[in-house]
Amino acid sequence: MSFSPSFDHLVSALTCLPGVGAKSAQRMALQLLLHKQDKAHQLAQAIEQALHTATRCRVCRNLSDEEVCLICANEQRDTGTLCVVEAPDDVLAIEQSTDYRGQYFVLMGHISPLDGIGPEALGLDTLDKRLAEGGVNELVLATNSTMEGETTAYFLGELAAKHGVEATRLASGVPMGGELSYIDRGTLSLAFNARQRYQSE
Repeated sequence: MSFSPSFDHLVSALTCLPGVGAKSAQRMALQLLLHKQDKAHQLAQAIEQALHTATRCRVCRNLSDEEVCLICANEQRDTGTLCVVEAPDDVLAIEQSTDYRGQYFVLMGHISPLDGIGPEALGLDTLDKRLAEGGVNELVLATNSTMEGETTAYFLGELAAKHGVEATRLASGVPMGGELSYIDRGTLSLAFNARQRYQSE
């Protein structure tokens, strides 16, 4: 039995967040409504603003408030090294855990034939054009160590070879089936710095 439909609606909305179950959502909702109303207003405003301002960078496809994101617009970044990741949280993991100073290309997913997701859905045509323009010397394949991630890495390796660009893959330390955003900083830093030349054959 419900004592407040609006409370139930808030709880239901909070459960859409990763790792948040019904009990956790209930605790969050009670905190926001009873003890942190000012924070609740700030949260609501921040979500509303992000929904209206966040877009996709036309260069790397990552989230951005502008047409070109802050990383792509940073002239101090190495434009000769391009790291391909599956999602924005992978960019955050690499930025927080390594000294990588190149640029990124965010696929927003991975190749999954069973789900009807092919190379065209991941913006690989855009990546193809970028590599064709020249200037990229190394393509870092930082897709997850899953079956889908390895399949995606294979396509990326083929694309790099087509343009004569060296492809490298993260080295030991990233377990099979692991996702970058869940790997500890030390392990990810070691894997990134010890990346190896990628062979798609």
